[in-house]
Amino acid sequence: MVNRKLKSLVDMDKIKLLYVKNIISRTQQKVQQQLSFFMLIENIYHDKQVDVLWAGEDGILHTLSAKYHSMQGNDKEYWQAHIDLSLTEIQSLAGNIQFSLRYRVLNHEYWDNQQGHNYSSDADSGVKLTSNKRIQNIDFSNQLNEQQMIPISVVVGQSLNAQKVTIHWTTDDWKTTRETACQTDHQFWNNQSQSNARNPNQYGSQLWTGSINQGDSFKLQYILSCDTESGRIWDNNYGNNYAFQHSQLKILILNLHCYQEQNQDEKFTKIAKVIDELEVDIVCLQEVAEYWRDGEGDWESNSAKIINDRLAKPFHLHTDWSHLGFDKYREGVAILSRYPLSNLQAKYVSESHDIYNIHSRKVVVAQVQVPYIGAVNIFSAHLSWLEDGFQQQFKCLHEWAESCQNEAVKATLLCGDFNITAGSSGYELVVNSKHYDDQFLAANEKGVFEKIFRVNDAHWKDLLADDYRIDYIFMNKKSALQVSSAKVVFTDQDYGRVSDHCGYFMTFEPKI
Repeated sequence: MVNRKLKSLVDMDKIKLLYVKNIISRTQQKVQQQLSFFMLIENIYHDKQVDVLWAGEDGILHTLSAKYHSMQGNDKEYWQAHIDLSLTEIQSLAGNIQFSLRYRVLNHEYWDNQQGHNYSSDADSGVKLTSNKRIQNIDFSNQLNEQQMIPISVVVGQSLNAQKVTIHWTTDDWKTTRETACQTDHQFWNNQSQSNARNPNQYGSQLWTGSINQGDSFKLQYILSCDTESGRIWDNNYGNNYAFQHSQLKILILNLHCYQEQNQDEKFTKIAKVIDELEVDIVCLQEVAEYWRDGEGDWESNSAKIINDRLAKPFHLHTDWSHLGFDKYREGVAILSRYPLSNLQAKYVSESHDIYNIHSRKVVVAQVQVPYIGAVNIFSAHLSWLEDGFQQQFKCLHEWAESCQNEAVKATLLCGDFNITAGSSGYELVVNSKHYDDQFLAANEKGVFEKIFRVNDAHWKDLLADDYRIDYIFMNKKSALQVSSAKVVFTDQDYGRVSDHCGYFMTFEPKI
């Protein structure tokens, strides 16, 4: 195995093994050895490679790629690697293994290999906890599906002499809490009339299992406790709670810069790749362009269409143009959606409808039926600067959005390039309307958000002195959704530049 003793002493905080599972299963048809590795890494950059380097009793070195599992807080990620090995006439099982973890990012290489001595796991030994863990949630997911009963598996160090393991869970953000007792694996399997169950206690570990009835909730949070003779210990996902939930609504907004980028075609491909990688549901684009062709346009050159065609699976597309841009393009806006679009509309919100006037501004809107959320009205807008008509255009947009509102609509989102900097008089106009909240601010600057949108602090403009955003998602205050995360993408540090604007990626879920 590779010896990285000195490097691991320095970099072990960047990648850390939490547990390894080594199980041999036997049926009449086959014998298999299952190896699983679960780890925690620091989220340094989006483009990364995580591997397990391992060798069995034959001494042959293998590289097993790990895959992203889930977020752990804001700056950590769980990753997992798994492999099933089958016994054949010409191939033996791995048996006892040694292994190390390797993390490559931004031309750096980080290791966790037990300070140069490598980790080990004996054949059919079950679960081995590492990193001084005494209780660990294992094999967990973070996605709800159609199954009513959600299984939970907990490994506890045998030295704790666990008396009771409990799942504490909620479907209303801890307004109320329920408790479900777990059973040791022997109790569980005996109740299921299984005779071949075993306790993975070779390394002093004990498996406890339980299940939760999810009902019809959108999100379910839980933590774990273990009662011992010396008191209660917890596993609460490092203070972040564990959670099952249906997929959040993921929205990306981006001004495409109207075909003005160098390596433009390459950047269209990059945008499509990021949409796929982030599993975006809805994309709102501005400065969407296609060749003018005497005003007739050229659909094959439409930038929204090109991006859409390059997705792994093309989205539903709604786009329209408003004016001549850069003397050679029909310039407009677009909505791309993973889910079908209905109630499609496009109209000018500017006083001018002159296609040769860049301050003629058209907005598109569509309604999206989002699974487990409901109907959401999405507007993709590119408004003029304050001195060139923003106030009148926003007023028109607001009245239009209000006219589309009804009891069935769960949320109204005004998305795009508003050409008003945060804290400016144009931004103040939005704030003073008391109809919309800035969702990026709501997700990232909760104290600032409260002072601006909730108590209208007299000095709120000072809080945005260094905030130069002009691209926003404004959500109607009456909406039944809440923003759960928001980050900037397409920067020098995150995916690379594709426009003279950054992109903004936000996720939404129902209010509880």
